Amino acid sequence: MVDFALAEEQIAFRDMARAFAVEAFAPQAARWDEEKIFPEDALRKAAALGFAGIYVRGDVGGSDLSRLDAALIFEELAAGCPSTAAYISIHNMASWMIDRWGADEQRTRWLPKLMAMEHFASYCLTEPGAGSDAASLRAKAERAGDHYVLNGEKTFISGGGRSDIYVCMVRTGGEGADGITCLVVEAGTLGLSFGAQEKKMGWNSQPTAAVIFEDCRVPVGNRIGEEG
Repeated sequence: MVDFALAEEQIAFRDMARAFAVEAFAPQAARWDEEKIFPEDALRKAAALGFAGIYVRGDVGGSDLSRLDAALIFEELAAGCPSTAAYISIHNMASWMIDRWGADEQRTRWLPKLMAMEHFASYCLTEPGAGSDAASLRAKAERAGDHYVLNGEKTFISGGGRSDIYVCMVRTGGEGADGITCLVVEAGTLGLSFGAQEKKMGWNSQPTAAVIFEDCRVPVGNRIGEEG
Protein backbone atom coordinates (compact mmCIF):
# COMPACT_ATOMS: atom_id res chain seq x y z
CA MET A 1 0.00 0.00 0.00
CA VAL A 2 1.27 3.46 -0.87
CA ASP A 3 1.95 5.66 2.15
CA PHE A 4 0.67 9.17 1.42
CA ALA A 5 1.68 10.58 4.80
CA LEU A 6 4.04 13.54 4.70
CA ALA A 7 7.55 13.16 6.05
CA GLU A 8 8.54 15.23 9.08
CA GLU A 9 10.70 17.48 6.88
CA GLN A 10 7.77 18.10 4.53
CA ILE A 11 5.50 18.99 7.42
CA ALA A 12 8.16 21.38 8.73
CA PHE A 13 8.61 23.39 5.52
CA ARG A 14 4.88 23.30 4.80
CA ASP A 15 4.23 24.83 8.20
CA MET A 16 7.03 27.35 7.66
CA ALA A 17 5.43 28.42 4.36
CA ARG A 18 2.03 28.68 6.06
CA ALA A 19 3.37 30.87 8.86
CA PHE A 20 5.24 33.07 6.39
CA ALA A 21 2.16 33.54 4.20
CA VAL A 22 0.03 34.47 7.20
CA GLU A 23 2.58 37.03 8.38
CA ALA A 24 4.02 38.46 5.15
CA PHE A 25 1.38 37.97 2.44
CA ALA A 26 -2.14 37.85 3.84
CA PRO A 27 -2.19 41.23 5.66
CA GLN A 28 -1.00 43.03 2.50
CA ALA A 29 -2.68 41.04 -0.28
CA ALA A 30 -5.73 43.28 -0.71
CA ARG A 31 -3.59 46.44 -0.80
CA TRP A 32 -1.14 44.93 -3.26
CA ASP A 33 -4.03 44.05 -5.54
CA GLU A 34 -5.85 47.37 -5.23
CA GLU A 35 -2.72 49.48 -5.70
CA LYS A 36 -1.08 47.13 -8.24
CA ILE A 37 2.04 46.69 -6.13
CA PHE A 38 4.71 44.17 -7.13
CA PRO A 39 5.90 43.26 -3.60
CA GLU A 40 9.64 42.98 -4.14
CA ASP A 41 10.53 43.12 -0.44
CA ALA A 42 8.10 40.32 0.41
CA LEU A 43 9.39 38.27 -2.51
CA ARG A 44 12.96 38.62 -1.29
CA LYS A 45 11.87 37.52 2.17
CA ALA A 46 10.36 34.44 0.55
CA ALA A 47 13.64 33.87 -1.26
CA ALA A 48 15.52 34.02 2.04
CA LEU A 49 13.47 31.00 3.13
CA GLY A 50 14.46 29.09 -0.01
CA PHE A 51 11.24 29.63 -1.96
CA ALA A 52 12.82 31.20 -5.07
CA GLY A 53 14.41 27.96 -6.25
CA ILE A 54 12.54 25.17 -4.53
CA TYR A 55 13.62 22.49 -7.02
CA VAL A 56 16.85 24.16 -8.20
CA ARG A 57 20.08 22.45 -7.17
CA GLY A 58 21.83 23.52 -4.00
CA ASP A 59 25.22 24.46 -5.45
CA VAL A 60 23.75 27.70 -6.83
CA GLY A 61 21.57 28.46 -3.82
CA GLY A 62 18.49 26.38 -4.60
CA SER A 63 16.61 24.28 -2.07
CA ASP A 64 16.93 21.04 -4.10
CA LEU A 65 13.48 19.77 -3.13
CA SER A 66 10.92 17.80 -5.14
CA ARG A 67 7.90 18.95 -7.15
CA LEU A 68 5.63 17.54 -4.45
CA ASP A 69 7.51 19.62 -1.90
CA ALA A 70 7.02 22.66 -4.14
CA ALA A 71 3.28 21.98 -4.38
CA LEU A 72 3.02 21.90 -0.59
CA ILE A 73 4.83 25.24 -0.34
CA PHE A 74 2.91 26.96 -3.16
CA GLU A 75 -0.42 25.85 -1.70
CA GLU A 76 0.39 27.56 1.58
CA LEU A 77 1.77 30.70 -0.07
CA ALA A 78 -1.34 30.95 -2.25
CA ALA A 79 -3.54 30.96 0.84
CA GLY A 80 -1.87 34.27 1.71
CA CYS A 81 -1.84 35.83 -1.78
CA PRO A 82 -2.66 33.74 -4.87
CA SER A 83 -1.18 36.07 -7.48
CA THR A 84 2.10 36.57 -5.61
CA ALA A 85 2.41 32.82 -5.06
CA ALA A 86 1.72 32.25 -8.76
CA TYR A 87 4.52 34.64 -9.71
CA ILE A 88 6.90 32.80 -7.37
CA SER A 89 5.95 29.54 -9.10
CA ILE A 90 6.79 31.07 -12.50
CA HIS A 91 10.11 32.41 -11.20
CA ASN A 92 10.86 28.90 -9.94
CA MET A 93 10.01 27.33 -13.29
CA ALA A 94 12.15 29.75 -15.30
CA SER A 95 15.06 29.34 -12.88
CA TRP A 96 14.75 25.56 -13.00
CA MET A 97 14.97 25.56 -16.80
CA ILE A 98 18.34 27.29 -16.56
CA ASP A 99 19.42 24.91 -13.79
CA ARG A 100 18.27 21.77 -15.62
CA TRP A 101 19.50 22.48 -19.15
CA GLY A 102 21.95 25.37 -18.80
CA ALA A 103 25.72 25.05 -18.99
CA ASP A 104 27.70 25.43 -15.77
CA GLU A 105 28.74 28.95 -16.78
CA GLN A 106 25.11 29.94 -17.35
CA ARG A 107 24.04 28.46 -14.04
CA THR A 108 26.67 30.40 -12.11
CA ARG A 109 26.03 33.57 -14.13
CA TRP A 110 22.29 33.81 -13.50
CA LEU A 111 21.07 31.52 -10.77
CA PRO A 112 22.65 32.90 -7.56
CA LYS A 113 20.92 36.27 -8.03
CA LEU A 114 17.69 34.56 -9.06
CA MET A 115 17.80 32.41 -5.92
CA ALA A 116 18.04 35.54 -3.77
CA MET A 117 15.46 37.31 -5.93
CA GLU A 118 17.97 40.09 -6.43
CA HIS A 119 16.90 39.39 -10.00
CA PHE A 120 13.42 38.28 -11.09
CA ALA A 121 12.60 35.83 -13.89
CA SER A 122 9.77 35.47 -16.39
CA TYR A 123 8.85 32.61 -18.70
CA CYS A 124 7.87 33.66 -22.24
CA LEU A 125 5.84 31.11 -24.18
CA THR A 126 2.33 32.44 -24.88
CA GLU A 127 1.86 34.45 -28.08
CA PRO A 128 -1.03 36.38 -29.65
CA GLY A 129 -3.15 33.84 -31.51
CA ALA A 130 -1.08 30.89 -30.32
CA GLY A 131 -2.01 30.61 -26.66
CA SER A 132 0.43 28.36 -24.83
CA ASP A 133 0.69 25.87 -27.71
CA ALA A 134 4.47 25.72 -27.98
CA ALA A 135 4.44 23.86 -31.28
CA SER A 136 2.67 26.74 -33.08
CA LEU A 137 4.68 29.68 -31.77
CA ARG A 138 5.93 32.27 -34.27
CA ALA A 139 8.53 34.42 -32.49
CA LYS A 140 11.60 33.84 -34.63
CA ALA A 141 15.32 33.92 -33.91
CA GLU A 142 17.76 33.91 -36.82
CA ARG A 143 21.45 33.19 -36.33
CA ALA A 144 23.77 36.08 -37.20
CA GLY A 145 27.33 35.21 -36.24
CA ASP A 146 27.64 35.01 -32.48
CA HIS A 147 24.12 36.38 -31.93
CA TYR A 148 20.52 35.53 -32.66
CA VAL A 149 18.29 38.28 -34.05
CA LEU A 150 14.90 37.85 -32.43
CA ASN A 151 11.59 39.22 -33.72
CA GLY A 152 8.09 38.57 -32.44
CA GLU A 153 5.87 39.05 -29.43
CA LYS A 154 4.93 37.16 -26.29
CA THR A 155 1.71 38.02 -24.51
CA PHE A 156 0.29 37.88 -20.96
CA ILE A 157 3.79 37.48 -19.51
CA SER A 158 3.90 37.49 -15.72
CA GLY A 159 6.64 39.87 -14.62
CA GLY A 160 6.65 41.58 -18.02
CA GLY A 161 8.46 44.88 -17.72
CA ARG A 162 9.71 44.17 -14.20
CA SER A 163 11.78 41.00 -14.53
CA ASP A 164 15.51 40.93 -15.15
CA ILE A 165 15.62 37.60 -16.99
CA TYR A 166 13.20 36.42 -19.71
CA VAL A 167 13.41 32.71 -20.51
CA CYS A 168 11.96 32.63 -24.04
CA MET A 169 10.82 29.85 -26.33
CA VAL A 170 11.49 30.93 -29.92
CA ARG A 171 11.56 29.39 -33.36
CA THR A 172 14.99 28.77 -34.87
CA GLY A 173 13.97 26.03 -37.29
CA GLY A 174 11.00 24.59 -39.13
CA GLU A 175 7.43 23.99 -38.04
CA GLY A 176 6.57 21.99 -34.96
CA ALA A 177 8.29 21.41 -31.65
CA ASP A 178 11.62 20.39 -33.20
CA GLY A 179 12.15 23.92 -34.51
CA ILE A 180 11.96 25.56 -31.08
CA THR A 181 14.90 26.79 -28.99
CA CYS A 182 15.20 28.38 -25.56
CA LEU A 183 16.97 31.75 -25.25
CA VAL A 184 17.55 33.90 -22.18
CA VAL A 185 16.94 37.58 -22.93
CA GLU A 186 18.22 39.98 -20.30
CA ALA A 187 16.46 43.22 -19.38
CA GLY A 188 18.04 46.17 -21.14
CA THR A 189 18.86 44.23 -24.30
CA LEU A 190 18.53 46.47 -27.36
CA GLY A 191 15.33 45.63 -29.23
CA LEU A 192 13.48 44.36 -26.14
CA SER A 193 10.39 46.35 -25.15
CA PHE A 194 7.08 45.85 -23.37
CA GLY A 195 3.42 46.53 -23.94
CA ALA A 196 1.13 48.31 -21.50
CA GLN A 197 0.31 46.54 -18.27
CA GLU A 198 -2.78 44.36 -18.68
CA LYS A 199 -5.98 45.45 -16.95
CA LYS A 200 -7.10 42.47 -14.88
CA MET A 201 -9.91 41.59 -12.48
CA GLY A 202 -7.54 40.91 -9.61
CA TRP A 203 -4.17 39.17 -9.94
CA ASN A 204 -2.57 42.61 -9.72
CA SER A 205 0.38 41.91 -7.44
CA GLN A 206 2.17 40.44 -10.44
CA PRO A 207 2.70 42.75 -13.42
CA THR A 208 1.51 41.26 -16.71
CA ALA A 209 2.49 42.66 -20.11
CA ALA A 210 3.42 41.77 -23.67
CA VAL A 211 7.14 41.20 -24.28
CA ILE A 212 8.15 42.52 -27.71
CA PHE A 213 11.26 41.70 -29.74
CA GLU A 214 12.28 43.98 -32.62
CA ASP A 215 15.63 42.98 -34.12
CA CYS A 216 16.62 42.03 -30.58
CA ARG A 217 20.20 40.74 -30.59
CA VAL A 218 20.75 37.92 -28.11
CA PRO A 219 24.20 36.31 -27.67
CA VAL A 220 24.48 32.67 -28.71
CA GLY A 221 25.91 32.17 -25.23
CA ASN A 222 22.41 32.84 -23.87
CA ARG A 223 20.97 29.77 -25.57
CA ILE A 224 19.86 27.10 -23.10
CA GLY A 225 20.80 23.70 -24.49
CA GLU A 226 21.01 23.03 -28.20
CA GLU A 227 18.84 24.37 -31.00
CA GLY A 228 15.57 22.48 -31.32
